[in-house]
Amino acid sequence: MKPCRSAFFLFFLLCASPAPAEIPADGVKIGVLTDMSGPFSDQVGKGSVVAAELAVEDFAKESGGLKVEIVSADHQNKPDVGLGIARHWVDEDGVAAIVDLPNSGIALAVANLMREKHRTALTSSSLTSDLTGKACAPTTVQWVTDTFVQANSTVRALAQRNLKSWYFLVVDYALGQALERDASAALTASGGQVLGAVRSALGTADFSSPLISAQSSGASVLALASTGADMINAIKQANEFRITPQMTIAPLFIQLSDVQALGLSVAKGLQFVEAFYWDLSDETRAWSQRFGARMQGRMPTEDHAGTYSATLAYLRAVRDTGTIEGEKVVERMKSMSIEDELFGKVVIRPDGRAVHDVYLFEVKAPAESKGPYDYYKLLDTIPGDKAFRPLDQGGCPFESWK
Repeated sequence: MKPCRSAFFLFFLLCASPAPAEIPADGVKIGVLTDMSGPFSDQVGKGSVVAAELAVEDFAKESGGLKVEIVSADHQNKPDVGLGIARHWVDEDGVAAIVDLPNSGIALAVANLMREKHRTALTSSSLTSDLTGKACAPTTVQWVTDTFVQANSTVRALAQRNLKSWYFLVVDYALGQALERDASAALTASGGQVLGAVRSALGTADFSSPLISAQSSGASVLALASTGADMINAIKQANEFRITPQMTIAPLFIQLSDVQALGLSVAKGLQFVEAFYWDLSDETRAWSQRFGARMQGRMPTEDHAGTYSATLAYLRAVRDTGTIEGEKVVERMKSMSIEDELFGKVVIRPDGRAVHDVYLFEVKAPAESKGPYDYYKLLDTIPGDKAFRPLDQGGCPFESWK
């Protein structure tokens, strides 16, 4: 019996040990796990794959011969599907990092898997601030923005107009819950109050009942703790119900593709926070034109920009460390001096939060727009150290990783 026990123990150890961390001979494989067909597909989808491919092309100029392959899949906004794809990618296909990850519930599950597998999660399109809070990991980097930034910056902007009574329409999964939580905390801290909230399933098409409830609440702000198609439908129907004259609509996470879908006649005057706009600088315009050439003239969202920048920073860290072990690669990313052409100066904190400036925009009226995708007016620049949650307030036990 002893030899059998020894053999079993050896088998267990081999199965439990982390996957080899050397860079494979055939190069680094990165998976773009995204929404290709659901409510976020315009924000991410094919554009995120193109953005990752552009990062690989730019990295080739400095790669030292390191080969890179991009694979992609549609997670269908189902956590079990997304997690199954990620597990197969890592275990069977040798994927070293997964990027994009819209849908916060899926992002949290995949980030946990990547920690177990000692590989890297680049959550460039995931919004929940829990990714750098209670669910942080030494193998996760969160780019672009999060629910803390969106909530606090929006509350602050509206408080300056004395709009302090809010009613929430919440998409009932991790993203909406985190947006509502973070915005409610910021609102209370500013002396405001929440007068009510209605939660609806992802993919809800009819918001008539929640909008009537919001209208009768007496709140001055209708806060949309959602994004993508759910948010677009809610804004369109709020206009149809003529809610906007008496309530200010506060979209807590809106992107360029959403404004495109709404049209300027409906979206005009909306104020919101984003970390990237294609027409912000010479650098953002040049990169966006490259992107648009592959996307039938479409300009990129901030999620697309984040996928590009996170992928490029990751590849540089892999090159520098000579490994795909997630802990070592992310530690190198945190020590890098990053001057990003799309986000400016970027610092990756110990909790995995990529910190950079964000911006307060307002949607132009139709008469102000000079052409396709000329949609935003810049109102304010919010420095990164003011926009993101302080390192000591998120609850991430990063000190235990050292």
